[in-house]
Amino acid sequence: MSYFEKHVFFCMNQRQEGEQCCNNCGASEAFRHAKDKVKQLGLAGAGKIRVNKAGCLDRCAEGPVLVIYPEATWYRYVDNEDIDEIIEEHFVHNRVVERLKL
Repeated sequence: MSYFEKHVFFCMNQRQEGEQCCNNCGASEAFRHAKDKVKQLGLAGAGKIRVNKAGCLDRCAEGPVLVIYPEATWYRYVDNEDIDEIIEEHFVHNRVVERLKL
């Protein structure tokens, strides 16, 4: 049994200036927003959801991206509204957000 129900990894990779990477597309802000929102909704903690930073997930050309385990569901997002939708649908209702899925 896993320690967390779901484990979320945000690609936070920072490449050299001019190279495509998730952190240049707002990944740091989205990570903070997701972490705060998950806590606010009471979804964080042991047996629940853990939101983590990750190094390069090797999908920067499609980024910014995050991946949720144990399902191995990959998402791309643009803004906090997308993050909120992922939290509401995937975390609360266990439904994949097809429009954001990679």
